[in-house]
Amino acid sequence: MATAEQFDDLSYGIRSGDLEVRLASSAEEIDATQALRYRIFYKEMTAVPSREVAARQRDFDDFDDVCDHLMVIDNSRTKLYESVVGTYRLSRRANAVRSGGFYTAKEYDISDIVAQEGELLELGRSCVAKDYRSGHTMALLWRGIAAYVFSHDIAWMFGCASLRGTEPEKLALPLSYLHHFHLAPEGFRPRALDTLHTSMDRIPREQIEKRLARELLPPLIKGYLRVGCFVGYGAVVDSQFQTTDVCVVLKTDRVSGKYRQHYENNRRATNIV
Repeated sequence: MATAEQFDDLSYGIRSGDLEVRLASSAEEIDATQALRYRIFYKEMTAVPSREVAARQRDFDDFDDVCDHLMVIDNSRTKLYESVVGTYRLSRRANAVRSGGFYTAKEYDISDIVAQEGELLELGRSCVAKDYRSGHTMALLWRGIAAYVFSHDIAWMFGCASLRGTEPEKLALPLSYLHHFHLAPEGFRPRALDTLHTSMDRIPREQIEKRLARELLPPLIKGYLRVGCFVGYGAVVDSQFQTTDVCVVLKTDRVSGKYRQHYENNRRATNIV
């Protein structure tokens, strides 16, 4: 298995065809991930940029400087800013200490998660370029996350995930489905901050059409549920990004065996050095 140091090195990564996933290891590469985020969040979607974000045409905040940035690169493209086609922002306990906390804590009380033993990994700022939104790209991102999890012995993963739109009543079915069927157990359940809390319990459990509800979920949240994620109590409307957020949380031992076996079986095929 690649060590953390190897995975950080520019010479290492996970390859699948022309696509490669690895950590950004220069200021320019981080800038390229922020440029991708800006194009997707603010140009393609309906996020509202601050004056500074609009001026730089980059999605950035104070957390970026201390986090790791996972990126998918299309090696058939020679220019860096065109080759970065997917990204995830990754933050561990040490990163949170340096930045004054986790981004998720701006919306959720995550004290029960932070109190857990073992290393934490916050996932955020995920996006994929329009022409690359396929199972292939997402699988490669998840392989990158799996390599990071194993390298850093991550025990818990969590973060905010978004449904598009800021009118929760229009999202009543998927929100209610998540609340009734995927609510995190007490003991590690994040809770929306009181000042931001929006109820997810909008339709009685017995009235929920589960198949339809799952179809209405964004692909990213569907993926989280497939690997065993739970959601926190309450949603949060994010007016900047024009989304309604839920908090996902996962104890990695629920899936680590399956992903470790998958990771080991595919090391040679995907050129993990």
